Amino acid sequence: MTVCLGLVFVIFAGRLVQLQLLDSDALAAGAGANKYVRVSLPAERGSITAADGTVLATSVDAYDITADPTMFTPEATHLPDAPEQAAALLAPILGQPKEKLAAALHLNAKNPKSQYALLTARQEPKAKAQIADLKAALTKQTDTKVCRGQRELLGKPAEKGGRQFLDTACVNPLAGVFWEQSTRRSYPANGLAANLIGFVNSEGTGTGGLELQYQQQLAGEDGYSTYASAGGRRVATAGGNRQDAVPGSDLRLTVNPDIQWAAQRAITDQVSNAGAEKGYVVVQDVKTGQVLAMASSPGFNPNDLSSARADQLGNPALQDAYEPGSTAKLMTMAAVLDTGSANWDTHVTVPNTLQRSDRVFHDDVDHETWYLTLAGVLAKSSNIGTIEAAEHLGPTQAEANKVLAGYLDKFGIGKPSGLGFPGETRGILAKPEDWNGSQQYTIPFGQGLSVNALQATSVFSTIANGGVRVAPGLVAGTTGPDGRFTPAPAGAQSRVVTEATAKTLTEMLESVVTDEQGTGTKAQIPGYRVAGKTGTANRVDPKTGKYSGYTASFIGFAPADQPRVTVSCVIQDPVNGHFGGQLCGPVFKQVMEFTLKTLQVPPSGSEAPNLPVDWKP
Repeated sequence: MTVCLGLVFVIFAGRLVQLQLLDSDALAAGAGANKYVRVSLPAERGSITAADGTVLATSVDAYDITADPTMFTPEATHLPDAPEQAAALLAPILGQPKEKLAAALHLNAKNPKSQYALLTARQEPKAKAQIADLKAALTKQTDTKVCRGQRELLGKPAEKGGRQFLDTACVNPLAGVFWEQSTRRSYPANGLAANLIGFVNSEGTGTGGLELQYQQQLAGEDGYSTYASAGGRRVATAGGNRQDAVPGSDLRLTVNPDIQWAAQRAITDQVSNAGAEKGYVVVQDVKTGQVLAMASSPGFNPNDLSSARADQLGNPALQDAYEPGSTAKLMTMAAVLDTGSANWDTHVTVPNTLQRSDRVFHDDVDHETWYLTLAGVLAKSSNIGTIEAAEHLGPTQAEANKVLAGYLDKFGIGKPSGLGFPGETRGILAKPEDWNGSQQYTIPFGQGLSVNALQATSVFSTIANGGVRVAPGLVAGTTGPDGRFTPAPAGAQSRVVTEATAKTLTEMLESVVTDEQGTGTKAQIPGYRVAGKTGTANRVDPKTGKYSGYTASFIGFAPADQPRVTVSCVIQDPVNGHFGGQLCGPVFKQVMEFTLKTLQVPPSGSEAPNLPVDWKP
């Protein structure tokens, strides 16, 4: 006995020497590596609100449903199909296919000992509560005298009544299912301003629109927590470390939610009525440059991205480059008046056709020779009259092209708006020396160059603002984690034309709306003076690069005597009609009337000047 005990103590002593001296460093390093568990503490994503505080995007409580695959093996459950049973119970709650859930619950060759599997992320609290209730009910069911007896027999040999597997009723197949608190993105206003707001992906990262553009500010900084763990359980007395997450900043937009709603309703109805591919409306404050609404149709609901097509998820008002047509004639007239090349009452003789370069130009309608004032050229939207006016910008056509290109540049054509919106187009404007034989005559009336809807809107806001262009803005400011609001800087200002030129152009634009020969009579608003311009352009099909169909538009501002807001409407590839005054004039009227009432803008205090549009030879 002494010898045996001595041998035992010698073995113990040898093992102690090995552990304490020989292998101590390696064991300590291994223990340290497995002792502490690091858990990420996600930062709360900032909200996006409208100008009045209406929440357009926010983060709400959610749960990630997880599982420990090692708890679903036959050895752990004593069931041959535990993953399949658990998947069948979870599928109707999580809305996931049973096969997909069962595959996640099985150990795989890549991670044969993995104790973590994400079944689905960012589930509503309702789903977590259903799983918790079901799990508790199954636990109570398996804690019966019969089941305890079966588990007692489980460890005995088969000849003594032992069992290889438990009855299904005595196993809780959800014992290895857990949940972790998380957040998910919610859009309380559903599709309101969705083409602006954008959306996040399954990981909660901004993937489109403002959610993408301001991803860093909205996301904040994740924190972490570390704690000691032993046997899969937290050791409360072993200490740990924690760094709290820094919440993301809140984003306040310049968008008025009521005006946004009115714009979306108006453009959606008209796109449907016209059988058009799509359309968009922009509402801008002429003094500050702030965007009060930017609506597109068709839109989408960011709470249900699976129901939207890929081409619906962008913001075409900023991402589409289209030829503006006759709305661009305002810039040509601005150049003509501002350089002193002509006055509003300059007489212009407009034939039915005009030969220039290798083309014969026409107006929208066949007509006898028109005798128009320059104001009449704009009111009746004459392509030929506009070409004739633009030719007076320089002693040669090449010099006239350079003068016009200089004004287009000052209006912001072919340049980024400054918003920095993802996917925003700068439009297309070639250098004047590169304008081809026909392009130098089509650009004055809006074909051969491309813009986005905000650029086109900003041109009219510049005239409404006395000739001073204010860079457009979409964000009013941000509120940081400390609760302090930081306003966005005011839009940069630059003078494009003189105040006198802007005033004359405004009166000319009023004739478009008020004169019976004007193309924009459907945009009239009782009690308010309206200045605006129609546009009907040949449309370039983005799929073929060739002209196909039309782009109909109307852009205007009101009240013309004290301008407050600009509203633009663009409808792409309509089937039922194609003239801008016919399709977009009513949309402009509907949105402008609502906007003026919402902003409590008083009616005009004077009558429109009604500039003559023609003259008798």
